[in-house]
Amino acid sequence: MFEKIALVGIGLIGSSLARVIRREHLARHIAIATRSPSTLKRAEELGLGDSYSTDLREAVRDADLVIVSVPVGSSAEVAEEIAPALKNGAILTDVGSTKASVIAQMQPFVPKGVHFIPGHPLAGTEKSGPDAGFAELFENRWCIFTPLPGTDPAALEKLSEFWRRCGSNIDTMDAEHHDMVLAIVSHLPHIIAYNIVGTADDLESVAKGEVIKYAASGFRDFTRLAASDPTMWRDVCLHNKDAILEMLARFSEDLASLQRAIRWGDGEKLFDLFTRTRGIRRSIIEAGQETAAPDFGRHGVEQGKGIGE
Repeated sequence: MFEKIALVGIGLIGSSLARVIRREHLARHIAIATRSPSTLKRAEELGLGDSYSTDLREAVRDADLVIVSVPVGSSAEVAEEIAPALKNGAILTDVGSTKASVIAQMQPFVPKGVHFIPGHPLAGTEKSGPDAGFAELFENRWCIFTPLPGTDPAALEKLSEFWRRCGSNIDTMDAEHHDMVLAIVSHLPHIIAYNIVGTADDLESVAKGEVIKYAASGFRDFTRLAASDPTMWRDVCLHNKDAILEMLARFSEDLASLQRAIRWGDGEKLFDLFTRTRGIRRSIIEAGQETAAPDFGRHGVEQGKGIGE
């Protein structure tokens, strides 16, 4: 599909892209760029690309498609650095979990003639780094685009086809709507997981080691989310602040209602809530976004059963 694809950032998403691009023959040349010499060296040892550089401008030069896979807080810095080297007609996209912030950071630096199409593949695991990637990560996962007014339809379709060949389903929405949806389906669950695991850690000394010793599936699954990359999730919280605070407020109200039901022994309300939420789980499985296998299929995470980010 492309003569040259430049991957700026080679963590879980970037390294998975490198692998699927190679497998599906989507580019003649894969250029890999990261500021970390040790990460770049590991990417080269894994054979993820055709060229490797800590110079982001050099990596994106002459690229037909540039995919930025960095923590969202670094978006402006990266866009400013690579802008002078982007060729006319190139497609520039990203994989960030917040879109309004990324657009605000990157758009001012995008040269005229470059097609900037913000994107977000809803795929991931709690692991990070170039070793964490696998080509099947995007299979039957959604990739959401938040195209700007005046986006070239041909460029959008070409990028959509690229992600389809990576295995993804495609959807589009405006950036603010994306950020609100992701706040509840991804950002809030991670925040809650971090908080619960933090609370358990505080209790660990009181419980004389029993929290970790007797951790069953519920707590264990929370620790998977809480093991996600701290830099990425710090930036998500800071760059989707309004939507996350709105979802936290709604969650707090519902949690207070649940507390009252438990306190007053309202078994009917508890049963109705648990029945309704169980139905949500079933609908996720029916939609093909999860498996009903034991342990939520987490034993298969390396085969592409990852958690969405």
